[in-house]
Amino acid sequence: MNLITITALLGFAIVAVILTRKAKLSSVLGYLAAGVAIGPWGLRLVTNADSVLHVAEFGIVLLLFVIGLELKPQRLWVMRRNVFGLGGAQVLVSSVALALAMIAAGIPWLTAVIVALGLSFCSTALVLQVLAERDELNTTVGRAAFSVALFQDLAAMPTLAVLPLLAAGQIATDSRPWLAGAKVVGLLVGAVLAGRYLLRPLLRLVAQTQVREAFTAAALLIVLGMASLADAIGLSMALGAFIAGVLLADSEYRHELEADIDPFRGLLLGLFFVGVGMTANLGLFAATPLRIVTGVLAMLAIKWLTSAITAKAFGNSTAHARRLGWVLAPGGEFAFVIFLAASGEGILPAGLRDQLMLIVTVSMVLGPFLIMLGDRLERYWEIQQPQREPDVVDDAPKVIIAGFGRFGQIIGRVLLTQRIAFTALEVSPAQVDFVRRFGSRIYYGDASRLDLLRAAGIERAQVLALAMDDVEASVRTAELVRRHFPQVRILARVRNRQHAYKMLDLGITCIVRETLHSSLELAGNVLASLGIEPAEARRRVAVFQAFDERKLQEQHAFHSDEPRLLQSARETARELEQLFDQDLREQQTTTDRR
Repeated sequence: MNLITITALLGFAIVAVILTRKAKLSSVLGYLAAGVAIGPWGLRLVTNADSVLHVAEFGIVLLLFVIGLELKPQRLWVMRRNVFGLGGAQVLVSSVALALAMIAAGIPWLTAVIVALGLSFCSTALVLQVLAERDELNTTVGRAAFSVALFQDLAAMPTLAVLPLLAAGQIATDSRPWLAGAKVVGLLVGAVLAGRYLLRPLLRLVAQTQVREAFTAAALLIVLGMASLADAIGLSMALGAFIAGVLLADSEYRHELEADIDPFRGLLLGLFFVGVGMTANLGLFAATPLRIVTGVLAMLAIKWLTSAITAKAFGNSTAHARRLGWVLAPGGEFAFVIFLAASGEGILPAGLRDQLMLIVTVSMVLGPFLIMLGDRLERYWEIQQPQREPDVVDDAPKVIIAGFGRFGQIIGRVLLTQRIAFTALEVSPAQVDFVRRFGSRIYYGDASRLDLLRAAGIERAQVLALAMDDVEASVRTAELVRRHFPQVRILARVRNRQHAYKMLDLGITCIVRETLHSSLELAGNVLASLGIEPAEARRRVAVFQAFDERKLQEQHAFHSDEPRLLQSARETARELEQLFDQDLREQQTTTDRR
């Protein structure tokens, strides 16, 4: 791709996304529309859609890596029933139903089986992107959809391995289909060893440099390295990236990796959908509109029905099963790969291949609309049947601790005693490594970065405890959270009065000066050591603390006026002496009355 091509892609994509989002539609539709507009059947600014798709496939690779980061190995094991049970059943049932429908339409059985396999796959990129935009990945439907998409990625390479065997009639005697399974096992073993002895030590060394660009480069190196390794042994690049993500899901660098990769993922995924829009053969649609429309409707109806029935059979509610049907009904990008490979093997005629690829493309364009249609229908059913089980499964910690030094660790230990989950962010890799040895849940990253806060789940948090040593980073973080996440309550550690004034300027009222309470405790002990009764010493300390808190609030009103602030500070000692003189007189009067 040359500079003009890249400029056209970016320009049209930005305009199309702005228009679709203003219309409250999915950004995927904007990317698809941009592809149609600049493609061979539009303005012809870009005619080689294959080159665009080849580059943009890395968007899917990065997407699967980020999703892998969200799935700890233990959680993936818990999801095995959905991944292999629901996912496998959905592909099998949909493939059988689609194959029977095509055989009934007069298509030879071998061709029908291959086509049905291709059509049964959904679009991982489309499904996950739309659900992420709607903040539904953590719902019951979102997790089920991800499980099915993950199984399809696992099943992709064995499916391609079967094609030449079907073409040669060797399916009963050739053992090559088992080779893909052996490769997956080998990749998993190699990845686990690399993750333990190579990836995390590498990230630790890079983090110690404190150079953000180096960490971003290391993140991309890990993703592309695992994807290339998987591709070299004949497996899906996306599968390799997903495995890398899962292996690093438990690491202290998880949130930093996600924040660094996310911009590349979003851009390349958008480019992928632009490429899909460019592949739409509008000339073929104009020549045979009835056949294409009939094919799209038939495929959507069969996949919706089979997906909903399968989901219901695996214990999902009727409402969830129907919604999952709408999500999985459109075709996917892997169908293009299967159809091209089948055509190369002589199983699929070129004319039928082009029609099928157009049917899949049109179904992907309709995908976001189908999900919106499913929502409208479910809202109608809710009115008819108000009693509905909760849909969101949100296990994100409600507390985020920014800074996990001596101050932050005490907060974390108290929360642990109350069995309250939290996420801790710490910018020092040495501190992260040290604290992790004791089993604490801590992640490497600068909490003053908006993308890192999002990756840590700030949208779903209730409380942010600012316990950072760096005053400027603390203020930046507080300002970011106040502006972007006003629903999150901020409790801040401050170093001194100037730091406190900055927090008060931001409207943060729950502030704790880091040495105040320990100093007051020691001052009370000093008074007691001088012969003052312990109760009286504590009372005098409390009087001083109340006075100091009041002066802090008063001086905040003019803290930027240095001459006035200095004058107030000089007057403070005299006011304090007068306060204690008055307090002692009141105490003496009270004693005399008794």
